[in-house]
Amino acid sequence: MASIAGSSISMQTRPFAKGSVSGLKLGSFMNQGRSTLSFTMRPMPARLQICCAAKKETVDKVCEVVRRQLALENDKPITGESTFVDLGADSLDTVEIVMGLEEEFGITVEEDNAQSITTVQDAAELIEKLCSEKSA
Repeated sequence: MASIAGSSISMQTRPFAKGSVSGLKLGSFMNQGRSTLSFTMRPMPARLQICCAAKKETVDKVCEVVRRQLALENDKPITGESTFVDLGADSLDTVEIVMGLEEEFGITVEEDNAQSITTVQDAAELIEKLCSEKSA
């Protein structure tokens, strides 16, 4: 008597929404004496969120320093997402912004950290990190 056994796996990926995780549902079915195994992926809401955003007060203070260093008008909007380049800053302006932030917050920014700052939010997050290290 001859016996033939076989199995197949079929997977299809679907993009899930940002900030969600997937759940796995396992099912096993019998069809005409054969066992069929089925997996289903489904989106689930995120249960854990980690946010590293700086405090609003810090972002506002950084905006003030940037506005002052670049001599921007009060009607020019500056937000956490604003990049120094979009605000018209060149490399020398960026160095002056960092120096102004060091003076305003009483911190010292290392050169490698200074080069990683491209937005107001980046600056605010770095400042909060340096201030917390300083007070620890």
